[in-house]
Amino acid sequence: MFLKVKNTILVLLLTIFIMPLNSLAYSDYIIASGENIGIKLNSKGVVIVGTYKIEERNPGEDAGLKVGDIITHINDNSINNVDDMVSIINNQNNDEIKIKYLRQNKSNVTSLKLSKDNNTYKTGLYVKDSITGVGTLTFIDPETKVFGALGHEIIESTTGNILDINGGTIFDSTVTGITKSNDGVPGEKNATFDTSKVDGEVKKNTNKGIFGNYISAINKDNLYKVASKKQVKKGKAKILTVLEDNNVAEYEINITDISDTSNNIKNIVFEITDDKLINKTNGIVQGMSGSPIIQGEYIVGAVTHVFVDNPLKGYGIFITNMLEEGEK
Repeated sequence: MFLKVKNTILVLLLTIFIMPLNSLAYSDYIIASGENIGIKLNSKGVVIVGTYKIEERNPGEDAGLKVGDIITHINDNSINNVDDMVSIINNQNNDEIKIKYLRQNKSNVTSLKLSKDNNTYKTGLYVKDSITGVGTLTFIDPETKVFGALGHEIIESTTGNILDINGGTIFDSTVTGITKSNDGVPGEKNATFDTSKVDGEVKKNTNKGIFGNYISAINKDNLYKVASKKQVKKGKAKILTVLEDNNVAEYEINITDISDTSNNIKNIVFEITDDKLINKTNGIVQGMSGSPIIQGEYIVGAVTHVFVDNPLKGYGIFITNMLEEGEK
């Protein structure tokens, strides 16, 4: 599960040679990471996360704007972040602005009345342009430098929708403690991160994880063979994850069920069997999403979800599903 930290102010090239239909870009051996990472995703446009009243009126509601709407233009000027929005508003001399926004991927236009206080315009809108949190790096392809993490999408909390992103980064993170899981209440990794130590550039946020290009130095000592779906077996396996500082450790699990349903991201059901992990966390905790699942010499998948009523049990996604998504 991805642990989110709230942040409110948020050619196609044609080739003339023939490739086999089943040719895949990812390598036969990839690096299984398990490292804790900080994650920052930039939204496409500026997301409205709330409204407030100004002198007994609510400008956002009066303009027909709702929480979850994504502002893309102010006075026909494209905006990518909150700074763009503030700059355009403060450099125009009108108490009304034209807003173009997206709602459920449909473009709309409205007018918003501003209020001025001490030479500062107030919009009546709470907005954000990014989401920041921590998770686990699943793999790095040593040949293509493509990385994958989390094994599931990152959701914009106010709308419950997958965040449509305009890039992002992953960076160094250190686990400082663990809040243990209890039945019905998943725990979490407590972590700090350093946004100045960027390890990768995020290109995609999908239901199979976040993906992008790894830019830091790569250590090829932890290579594992990629398991096909048919090579994943019930029985003993292990996960790689960080529970303290930056130390990646192995913890034993037992795979109890396997599903290859089309478009199903919950391909693997497993239970925690390692006493060290149980004593430390009481099971799966937030921030553990993306932890690689290893079986013998193979990397077979990644942790994605916890059973809410039993934190000792969880789901995983096939590693091939993540790799195929990462190469698209």
